[in-house]
Amino acid sequence: MKNYLSHIISAIITLVLTIIMYYIFIPPINLTSGDFWFFIIMVFIIATVVSGFGQFVQIFARATYSSRGFKSKKKKPATVKYKDLGTFTKVSSLIALGIVAIFIIFSFFSSKLINAKAYSKILQVEEGEISDLPSVSNTSAIALMDTDSAKKLGDREIGTLSSVVSQYDIEDDSYTQLNVHTSPVKVAPLSYASFFKWINNKSNGIPGYVVVDPVTMDANYTELSEGMIYVPSAFFSEDLERHIRMKYLTTIFDTPHFEVDEEGNPWYVAPVIKKTIGLFGGKKVTGAILVNPITGEMTKYKLADVPSWVDVVYGGNYITEQYNNYAQLQKGFLNSVIGQNGCRKVTEDSEESTSDYGYIAIGDDIYIYTGVTSVNGDSSNIGFIIANERTGQTKFIEASGADEFSAMSAAEGEVQEKGYEASFPSLITIDDIPTYIMVLKDKSGLVKMYACVNVSQYNIVATATTQEKCIENYKNLLSGNISLDEANNDSSEATTSETIDESLYTETEITITKMQTIDNNGNTYLYIVDQNNNIYNAKYTDVLDMLLVNVGDTVKLRIYEDKFLMAE
Repeated sequence: MKNYLSHIISAIITLVLTIIMYYIFIPPINLTSGDFWFFIIMVFIIATVVSGFGQFVQIFARATYSSRGFKSKKKKPATVKYKDLGTFTKVSSLIALGIVAIFIIFSFFSSKLINAKAYSKILQVEEGEISDLPSVSNTSAIALMDTDSAKKLGDREIGTLSSVVSQYDIEDDSYTQLNVHTSPVKVAPLSYASFFKWINNKSNGIPGYVVVDPVTMDANYTELSEGMIYVPSAFFSEDLERHIRMKYLTTIFDTPHFEVDEEGNPWYVAPVIKKTIGLFGGKKVTGAILVNPITGEMTKYKLADVPSWVDVVYGGNYITEQYNNYAQLQKGFLNSVIGQNGCRKVTEDSEESTSDYGYIAIGDDIYIYTGVTSVNGDSSNIGFIIANERTGQTKFIEASGADEFSAMSAAEGEVQEKGYEASFPSLITIDDIPTYIMVLKDKSGLVKMYACVNVSQYNIVATATTQEKCIENYKNLLSGNISLDEANNDSSEATTSETIDESLYTETEITITKMQTIDNNGNTYLYIVDQNNNIYNAKYTDVLDMLLVNVGDTVKLRIYEDKFLMAE
């Protein structure tokens, strides 16, 4: 009867610990998930320990202790042998060992070692052309800002909001590159600063998110009418991944990321994963789960049905990992390790200090780009890949030249006396020539200059304090109109006069929603934003009457592209 009762108690304790462990780790109940197998193994280990612990206690409770250790009543050393363990303990330990053995076997048969070619076919890569890259005529679609710079701008914006900064912060890895209204932006939600801050604020939720414009280098805080309840920084049932798991018990999904739709509504997107090779291998994206963090409502979509405003289903890390498999495993696993004939990989920073991608907005989608180099890890590229983060469509563009990190070093070398640091570049074509374009930041992370670096000849570098002037210098350098020194000397810009062809301007009535002045090489420019979020600028000396205009006023102006003049 005692043994029967002890088994019941052990089973109850094991069940309680299993429920607690599942609630903490929330693995998918799916045989193709390694996390689920680890969970099952831990359950039987817990069962073994719990049932065995009672038997240990019984044996040592009947023993006496002396300076020579525990002794049984027969004066023999008190020990526990395998044969002394109960049936429940023996069975649970054997099951745990058996599951471990099965897991190892299935892992082997799911590995790249024997499925190399299958791994190389997960990502379909098309051949692209130089013309697939954006040209200089559409540089507004290029996000010339790395994530570190976005973090600094976002933190500064939040730091100005006294009601927010004391309770919330922005997590370092929460920024997502999106394309909203055909303009690239980086967005990040606020997060609870600590467990106790969550306790104090969970009834109201997360009040808003930050939008950073990588073109204008401007950050704005968007306050929501209702707070976000189900977020990664919440706890217990309000934790985002736990909330998803409670509805989709068997679905394997990747880490959710934050997005906003065209109306500015917040969402979390979790890519759905299916294992396609063996039992555990061949991670393939098959859809996405969209979660409304305000209401908690969620929907699982197949790839073809994902809403068009969603920009990221295939993350950059996933794409680069699968491209490396495609480029290295086509001739088998051994070739990828020993011969490495025809093997390639995406470029990597040898110091691992810069981890980012180039982002390009094309149409309604965001594309990432990164260079492709040989597996020998030299400082040159043999081409580039651009990949659609919504559809996963990936193209390889052949174009030999310097890799991104060599281009960054070349740009930094032109302004070494200033100590500026280059951000990860984007890739464009200028006069049909592949060119890296990037920003140069000071030690505080502020953007100070722009740089263009020729891909095939990275000693051809142009810098300037504005993007337009930098591109102009680069074009003149390519055509031989100016020298390399002149292409990197911006000192004369303050005295350069601008010719205005007023016949091109059209009179328009707009409502001013924001005004800001920016000093640029001795000239002060006035930037205004209208009711449709269009941005216009003018040299302040040309529009002095704007001193009489306030935010919210409706005025008549003459507009041409992104320039404006006062109406006559």
